[in-house]
Amino acid sequence: MRRLSHILRLIGIARTLARHDALFPLEPLPGGPSAARLLGLTVRRSNRNAERRPGQRLADALQDLGPSFIKLGQALSVRADLLGETMANDLGQLRDKLPPFPSDVAKRTIESELGQPIAELFVDFEDRPVAAASIAQVHRAVTQAADPEVADTSEGRRAVAVKVLRPGIETAFRRDIELFRWLAAIAEDRVPALRRLRPVEVVETLRDAVEIEMDLALEAAAASELKQNLAAVDHYRIPAVDWQRTGRRILTQDWVDGIAIDDRDGLITAGHEPAALARQVIEVFLAQALRDGFFHADPHHGNLFVDEQGRLVAVDFGIMGRLDRPTRLFMAEMLAAFLAGDYRRAAEVHFEAGYVPADKSVAAFAQACRSIGEPILGKPVSEISIGTLLAQLFRITKTFDMQTQPQLLLLQKTMVTVEGVARGLDPEINFWQAAEPVIADWRRTDLGIDAQLQELGRETAQLARRLPRLIGKLERMADNAAAIPNSTGDRQRDRRLSWPWTVAIAAAAVALVLAVN
Repeated sequence: MRRLSHILRLIGIARTLARHDALFPLEPLPGGPSAARLLGLTVRRSNRNAERRPGQRLADALQDLGPSFIKLGQALSVRADLLGETMANDLGQLRDKLPPFPSDVAKRTIESELGQPIAELFVDFEDRPVAAASIAQVHRAVTQAADPEVADTSEGRRAVAVKVLRPGIETAFRRDIELFRWLAAIAEDRVPALRRLRPVEVVETLRDAVEIEMDLALEAAAASELKQNLAAVDHYRIPAVDWQRTGRRILTQDWVDGIAIDDRDGLITAGHEPAALARQVIEVFLAQALRDGFFHADPHHGNLFVDEQGRLVAVDFGIMGRLDRPTRLFMAEMLAAFLAGDYRRAAEVHFEAGYVPADKSVAAFAQACRSIGEPILGKPVSEISIGTLLAQLFRITKTFDMQTQPQLLLLQKTMVTVEGVARGLDPEINFWQAAEPVIADWRRTDLGIDAQLQELGRETAQLARRLPRLIGKLERMADNAAAIPNSTGDRQRDRRLSWPWTVAIAAAAVALVLAVN
């Protein structure tokens, strides 16, 4: 029954794709070309399709298909290896906007979630939303401020932004993600060339990301964590969360008054320096990603503003990225190697991270890295973009049989977005020159002797916590072994270990923990 449901749903999707002359994504599937031709003949297509690129037509179709498909298109926008650079760039322009849902529905959701009438929660609540996206929409409201320092009027009132989930979004998304996973599994099974790209794992990564995005209490926690991490950064601000008016389907934060980051003329008129802002956009992103391992992964033009004090202000924390320490070390080493023109080292860190199969040639991979890095050094971003760099990196992954690293996809997408924002402010900015001092500082603080000693201390503490349990397990294993019948058939029971055995087991446990770490 579920399979039949998927097939019927797929037919509807295919008809939408056909209407936009965008059936080509289905062609790799078994029977895809024949189905594409059949649907292409039976569905009336838009007259404007002939003038639009394939990626633009696909973006239009995904927009029509709704929230889950918009998210899928945005996830695919970093897969130049799969779609080609032009199509990936076209999908990168896919905007997460949908018509708003009625304000009465939003108010009922708020009252149900928070257990209080709207009139008790807000002094004023504007019916018309200020933004409507695929997951939620935002209303402006006013509360009685509990903290006079954040009040925006002499009456002690506080302007806030109230984000409310779309009704039924969770059910719709889970239905669609199940379909995506079914299609990805078929693709992996029937099209061996796609297995290297890990389509099932990519879908699961998308599922995990959107599941978090649909829990607004988790988004509030993300905003709070980012605010804490960047408390010492004077030129970057995160709106405070109103936890008393926040829940799983509702998020309330301070209202942001500022100039949109893409309004370059408005910024200049207000006395702000676009070139300085461009560098700050890059620097603060790298600080989040490399230093903290936790970054705002959707910093597009609609989510960044500049306030009266000239500070960058970020909003919308539904899409966040995390990088563990080994991945951050890899990124720092790789970027530093490219910046220094040390392509042998750039190749080695890929092998050390296990991203390139060990049977491949380090020298050949270093040569490929040189072909990517040489055009970058000393050139402005207007001549070579991060998007171009990533496309080249993706291209060599096939040559060297590298598997897709899903944990890096969100980082790569964010790097492209950050580049676009910085480039809009200062077309001549060089991303790598702006990145170099941040990377160098992080390497000094996180790879220096003090950091190494701290890491050793953490590993030693973990060892101390785990050692008694490991010793206990090994003792039980030895007791069980001692109870096995010997060659004469006698059984030895309840035999306890002597101290030499205990010492040997402890040494083995230490060696095991060190090997794991």
